[in-house]
Amino acid sequence: MKTILFVINTMGIGGGEKAILELFNNIDLDEYEVFLYVLTGQGELIEKIPEKIKILNKKYYAVSVLDSRGKIRLLKTVLSAVFSRGIFLKRAGYIVKNLIDMIKKGEIKKDKLLWKILADGAQRIEREFDLAVAYLEGGATYYVDSYVKAKKKAAFIHIDYRLAGYNRKLDEECYLHFDRVYTISETAKKVFLSVYPECKEYTEIFYDLIDVEKIILKAKEEGGFSDPYDGFRILTVGRLVPQKALDVAVNTMKILKTSSKKFRWYVLGEGEMRKKLEKQIRMFGLEDDFILLGTVDNPFPYYDQCDVYVHTAYFEGKGSIAIEEAQILGCAVVASEHESIWEQVENGVDGMICRLEPEALAESILDYIEHPEKMIAYGKAASERKHTDQSKEMEKLMRLLY
Repeated sequence: MKTILFVINTMGIGGGEKAILELFNNIDLDEYEVFLYVLTGQGELIEKIPEKIKILNKKYYAVSVLDSRGKIRLLKTVLSAVFSRGIFLKRAGYIVKNLIDMIKKGEIKKDKLLWKILADGAQRIEREFDLAVAYLEGGATYYVDSYVKAKKKAAFIHIDYRLAGYNRKLDEECYLHFDRVYTISETAKKVFLSVYPECKEYTEIFYDLIDVEKIILKAKEEGGFSDPYDGFRILTVGRLVPQKALDVAVNTMKILKTSSKKFRWYVLGEGEMRKKLEKQIRMFGLEDDFILLGTVDNPFPYYDQCDVYVHTAYFEGKGSIAIEEAQILGCAVVASEHESIWEQVENGVDGMICRLEPEALAESILDYIEHPEKMIAYGKAASERKHTDQSKEMEKLMRLLY
């Protein structure tokens, strides 16, 4: 029986983590022996892993990496890595060089500096695998490159490699050592190859897998909005992190509140920006208008019940799994403009794309509300979009085994 190891940074609630769960659902676990190693040993979605997949972490904490308890747990993991195996001394030069580069560029990305330390200090796995897959950038990729024994190795890239803050020096050129690199979109592939042109021959697109029927069924389950509100509901799903530009969304809600229509904006997600967003919401007096709902097990009834789905982001690897889920459920979508969004939304056909500015977002949302026939038509077109052929995508990965 062929053996496959997947390595991921966390199993928290996020797009990459949801994507790997769907990938697991498409592997024949009677034909392949599948293992999972979570670099941080943390994340609440571990409970969703199929029983036949063997989790290799000696210690695991089923807590979010985003709430206060989870952040303390993650800090302990980082500190343990720093002081094990002489890693602090070993990586001091690496940290200083890359920190200087970040300072010159005007943005310090602490997580990018720590991934090497976490990989170096992580648990070692002695056995050899037929295939090892680094499913996320950063720590998982560094770990598979340096510390996993496998006949073949593959790495996934889910983001805009440049805008996310990665570079060859930070990676120590690890992608040159893989047998295959999978990006989740044409845009992500183009950006990656602009940095690693030598990888062109073994880089291909692997679209995120999505179970359309399951999403439609789960949307009809109990749940969704519970407040007695009779105005227009706006929904956004995503982590509360700087990349998602939710501060711009709050500013947009401030504009919408001055209109003659009634709006309430809901956000499903958790993250480091919560306190900053709460402060911004209070400053504008939007406590009853912009609601941070946190995370839920089943977000799909919210999609089904909202009037408009809005996605804000400075960049993505593709568009977003959340956008695709919204499209499946026939939501009228407004998405902020960035390079990869054009692969996911056809502007003026199945959604609207606009500048990432409060005025532009508010104008697009109001356009839907003032022209309900457009909202219906775009939502219908979105629900009729073709989605990934899961079997064809899985073939791309499985052929590495033979």
